Amino acid sequence: MITFKSKSSPAVMMYKEHAERILELLNKSPTRGVITAAEAAGALAALEHEVALSKLHPDQDIEHHHDKTHSTAALDDDEPLTEKQHIGFATRVFPLLEMLRAAISDGHDIVWGV
Repeated sequence: MITFKSKSSPAVMMYKEHAERILELLNKSPTRGVITAAEAAGALAALEHEVALSKLHPDQDIEHHHDKTHSTAALDDDEPLTEKQHIGFATRVFPLLEMLRAAISDGHDIVWGV
């Protein structure tokens, strides 16, 4: 897990494998880092651009499918119901976009791994 922190908003927790894509786009290390208030506008623009691209080409969105097994059984069947759900880049990055907007507005940095 990676926890993004800023004085401007509540913490945002993200699985490392999902955060790595975002941080790679921003040329940041997933281990530890900072997006300064001065960098926040550029980071926001880069991520919004990637969101727009992922919406234009949802079939090329490289986020993985996740299996969810529900314990609720069908009326006539004791087998658990299994469904696949695609969580795209736009959905995963949304909380961080909100954090970036708040950081820009308030002039605070975003840090992780510290």
